[in-house]
Amino acid sequence: MVDLPAELTLWLLGLDIGITFNPPRRPQDNGVIERSQGTGKRWAEPGACANAAELQRRLKDMDVIQREEYPSFKGRSRLAVYPGLQHSSRAYSRQWERQHWRLDLVLEHLAGYAVPRQVDSSGSVSVYNKTHYVGKRYTGKMVYVSVDPLRREWLFRDAQGNHVRTQPAEQLCRERIVTLKVSDRRQRSGRQKWCQD
Repeated sequence: MVDLPAELTLWLLGLDIGITFNPPRRPQDNGVIERSQGTGKRWAEPGACANAAELQRRLKDMDVIQREEYPSFKGRSRLAVYPGLQHSSRAYSRQWERQHWRLDLVLEHLAGYAVPRQVDSSGSVSVYNKTHYVGKRYTGKMVYVSVDPLRREWLFRDAQGNHVRTQPAEQLCRERIVTLKVSDRRQRSGRQKWCQD
């Protein structure tokens, strides 16, 4: 079942980075990456590491070996075959992000979703960890949640596509997305304020 994208995905979308989604629990659909991760795990031997820092060091070392030393294509390393993929060594620029990150790209992407939510006994559903009231008469029924990108609102529809309710999508704002706090429960309790944009 398709659900709304994770917070990290929302941030990447705002940077206009294309995302390729793999079906959950289908590692065979992403075999090259899965195999690479499996090799890294075998070589780094996580069970033999004293702590997370040691595991991180080992994984980094194994990455270098796998990329720069291990004969992969006709006796040549991956780096020798694909030198253009080497990291540029440029640091990520927060200033560039502030100038180029766009909320409209995120909202346009989300407009393509209609995700199911079962209405609980109080007549509510949860979207990104925030409760939205849709009505007691829908208790136990399925509603479908989508986004109006222009008004930045959640749209709730019943199984027949009839409009049920509209609520502000308060957590879909620049500050919450770029700090990866779209689902942060503390925002609901008043300890931090919701976005104002």
